[in-house]
Amino acid sequence: MDFKQLSSPPLFLADNLALDFINSEYGTGDDRHDCFEDDLSVIDWLITAGLVSKGTEAPAGLLTEARQLRDASRAIVHAAMNSVAVDLDTVNRILEKGHPLTRLQWDEDTQRYRVDSHAVSHSPESFLWPIADALVKLVTGDKFEFVRQCEAHNCILLFHDLSKSHRRRWCSMATCGNRMKVAAFRNRKNA
Repeated sequence: MDFKQLSSPPLFLADNLALDFINSEYGTGDDRHDCFEDDLSVIDWLITAGLVSKGTEAPAGLLTEARQLRDASRAIVHAAMNSVAVDLDTVNRILEKGHPLTRLQWDEDTQRYRVDSHAVSHSPESFLWPIADALVKLVTGDKFEFVRQCEAHNCILLFHDLSKSHRRRWCSMATCGNRMKVAAFRNRKNA
């Protein structure tokens, strides 16, 4: 994937919130891009993911917590892919401290019950709790076996292969997939 041509917006191509969060740092080899440069950039990612609304103020320390959660999440996914244990302290701390208040409510407009969930505090953990929750559901779910790492050379991106045949090989066909197919064609042509 040619990451130098990509602008700074995050990549949402993993078909899973937790994996997209992990993929907020992407690149090949030593060429890396981190979507999280400051607290505001983390808020921008959360807005793009639909987790907070525009105009949301970032709590102090959000960048540090986001990077810690991303590193811990990446380690957990890779450990789960290899059936080994890894440190769970960061994720468990965010799950505990950031847990939202959840209530069952009647919605007059739809004439149905709905779940109303909102953050209890304006802490980094509250903002990141949905991602930690998505990670827990991913690694404990029955479809975890379909989590893959892109097969392109040196690409670090992860994705959840929810295709019917479960034969997806690349983070994105438009980038890594195309690059790998062109390289294979050139190799066959030169052989």
